Amino acid sequence: MGDQLNWAGNYRYCSTELLEPKSLEEVKDLVVSRTSIRVLGSRHSFNGIADTAGSQLSLRKMNRVIELDRVQRTVTVEGGIRYGDLCRYLEDHGYALHNLASLPHISVAGAVATATHGSGDLNAGLASSVRAIELIKSDGEVTVLTRGIDPEFDGAVVGLGGLGVVTKLQLDLVHSFQVSQTVYDRLPFSALDSGIDEIFSSAYSVSLFTNWAEPIFNQVWVKRKLGINGEDEASSDFFGASPAPEKRHMVTGQSVVNCSEQLGTPGPWYERLPHFRMEFTPSAGNELQSEYFVPRQHAVEAIRALGKLSDRISPLLFISEIRTIAADTLWMSPCYRQDSVGLHFTWKPDWERVRQLLPLVERELEPFGVRPHWAKLFTMEPEMIQGRYERLADFRQLLLRYDPIGKFRNTFLDHYIMH
Repeated sequence: MGDQLNWAGNYRYCSTELLEPKSLEEVKDLVVSRTSIRVLGSRHSFNGIADTAGSQLSLRKMNRVIELDRVQRTVTVEGGIRYGDLCRYLEDHGYALHNLASLPHISVAGAVATATHGSGDLNAGLASSVRAIELIKSDGEVTVLTRGIDPEFDGAVVGLGGLGVVTKLQLDLVHSFQVSQTVYDRLPFSALDSGIDEIFSSAYSVSLFTNWAEPIFNQVWVKRKLGINGEDEASSDFFGASPAPEKRHMVTGQSVVNCSEQLGTPGPWYERLPHFRMEFTPSAGNELQSEYFVPRQHAVEAIRALGKLSDRISPLLFISEIRTIAADTLWMSPCYRQDSVGLHFTWKPDWERVRQLLPLVERELEPFGVRPHWAKLFTMEPEMIQGRYERLADFRQLLLRYDPIGKFRNTFLDHYIMH
């Protein structure tokens, strides 16, 4: 197992074996018989959050839809199912999820555990859709936690893999909807000074892309939910940016065939909300990623602060994306009780130079109460991160109660959570 890499190829796992159970009973037996174990999702983490010196357990063979409840408007799925596969099933039955991440390739349980998100002023992260989770604790006991019933639910959903193996999730649904996507070219940074609220609230989802080479957003990806007042029609001008005359990939030189449909053509929610198509390689492939969250009200100041590093950032960057995410109530979510802006960096695969730059980025964002994405690359000290989470002490106690012997903990959790 020692030569296994993550999706981007930047991280090599040091686990001794990879387990791929096909049933709940098999998961229980494997958990009970191992002394150290971590669940491996779809390998889209860029750091050691899923690593272990013991056994890794993949749920990729436990990827079924268990139940569609039309009365409660929920779907229950096994933890290994990928969003792209679930979405097709939901669309066939007239339902949808409220939002999706940039990549449909990721597993539901892995995305939820790390607080992965999409975009939109009114759209909370993917974990906010979870109504119940089933997990296997370190002693093999099966536990179900339900929103509004179990007081520990908000602490367990974004569990960072530390509470147990999440074998099933029940997700809230909405009725299926249509989305059109229009890409606009060259929005000046200055447009944010007086219009940031109007820009981000102008559509269901708005993503600003820049390479920091000059004070413009090279592209703006605007996803409009059809049937919403004022969103149906793409405007000929977007706060000074003009519609792209042809399909775009946000990374220069990459094939547009990888990207979701654009040019204002309506289509199903699951084919427009992600940036990338399920059938193709997402993003640039061989890359590094970092993302930082700051409170929504500090968005303009944070962008200005990063602008001071543009000469350092731009040469190492494929592209940077800026999105808004609505607040949630999940203890370890970077958006816990705060509407946030996500400042995302897709770096070229030069870790040594990126590693030297990240502390400078983090220093510029520190005055705004910055929180890093749990599954991406950062260099912030544990004490600083812990000080950003008011429920961290409660989460630490939850970990100790669910897994007193530390079977599911690893170097990452010990470093950033337990000490």
